[in-house]
Amino acid sequence: MLRRTIAAVALLGLGGLGGGLLLLDRSAEAPEVIEAVAVVTAPPTAETAPPVEAIEPPPLQTQTIEIGKRDTLVAALRREEISSSAAHEIATALRDAGASLRRIRAGARLELARDGDGQPVALSYSPSAWLRFEAKASDDGWTGERYDTEPDIRLEVREGSVANSLWDTVDSGAVSAQLMLDLVSLFESEFDFTADTQSGDRFRLLVEARYADDEYVEDGRIVAAQYRTSDGQTMTGIGFESSDRFTYFDAEGRSLRKMFLRSPLRFTRISSGFTYRRPHPILGGVRPHLAIDYAAPRGTPVWAVADGVVEFAGRKGGNGIQVLLSHRKGYKTYYNHLSRVAKGVRRGARVTQKQVIGYVGSTGLSTGPHLDYRVRVRGRFVNPLSEKFLPGEPIPAANRAAFEARAASLLDRLEREAPFSTT
Repeated sequence: MLRRTIAAVALLGLGGLGGGLLLLDRSAEAPEVIEAVAVVTAPPTAETAPPVEAIEPPPLQTQTIEIGKRDTLVAALRREEISSSAAHEIATALRDAGASLRRIRAGARLELARDGDGQPVALSYSPSAWLRFEAKASDDGWTGERYDTEPDIRLEVREGSVANSLWDTVDSGAVSAQLMLDLVSLFESEFDFTADTQSGDRFRLLVEARYADDEYVEDGRIVAAQYRTSDGQTMTGIGFESSDRFTYFDAEGRSLRKMFLRSPLRFTRISSGFTYRRPHPILGGVRPHLAIDYAAPRGTPVWAVADGVVEFAGRKGGNGIQVLLSHRKGYKTYYNHLSRVAKGVRRGARVTQKQVIGYVGSTGLSTGPHLDYRVRVRGRFVNPLSEKFLPGEPIPAANRAAFEARAASLLDRLEREAPFSTT
């Protein structure tokens, strides 16, 4: 009787096909291979293996830290439960990168980043739109980096008009306070904004607006300006760069920096003018007042109207504390009733135009804080508001053509974008 016995034998290493199964049929008389079946199980490859999902670290947590009054960076970080050692390391890294942490002001904001465990890993501090410092944690401790942003300069028009005072345009938001001060400084040898500003005066400017990352930050320098008084007088200033100097010239190419400024201090009112017959407020009677009195708060800085040499600085009878300067072409200027003399201003010292030489006071025969300002030329007192001082130097002949082309282009743009009203 035929008996069949099926035996299963595992085969290994069949030409790299993996494992298989051989089915044998054995009879009593003779073994005979009935059937051989190879069941192949190939090992997984890169193409066939199931994808392994990468484990991403949790996102960083960021927060804003604000510096308080009389605060330090370390103290601000310690309030956020950052260890003392880490806080000092962060401060050191920022200092090494060039940050001046002693100048960090109340209200300054810093961005702090923490990892998933709440540990600080980065701190960013921007003292201005043009400068940023970053401190980052690494296996070797904290390191700092400095990043500078170049401003994107765009020429833009600014304009305004006077209602009660020049500061109306600042209060209205038409121009910044700094831009208004720059405008006054530009024309201060031509025009006394203290005495001569009138309702209806208008101005228009082309300024270098400064942008960072496409966002407006601030106004830079004025490149062209015109100021028109209510009676139709127009003053023009054009900025021109030559020999690494940026200088302002009038429409005819004469420097706007004259030998004398029109006023020895900023934004005050005239309390008494130049006259040969004025009732004296203290001594009585009618006396000459060969000066311009500028009423101003005590302590207001007073500057030299021109380059010169200090001839006298100290008390001078009824003039109180006085500074007397000698200038070219026989001019002398007197600054009376000061509260004190500026540091370094003494007999024989040289001073430059617009250098602070003293501060408004009420010393001597004075009824209140003001500056008594006088100008004397070749022994005779003259009215500072009407004196025709020496004109500025003209633009060099070699630059004349380039200046005229620049002036025409800038003034044409002002006229197109901010025309003065004809009414």
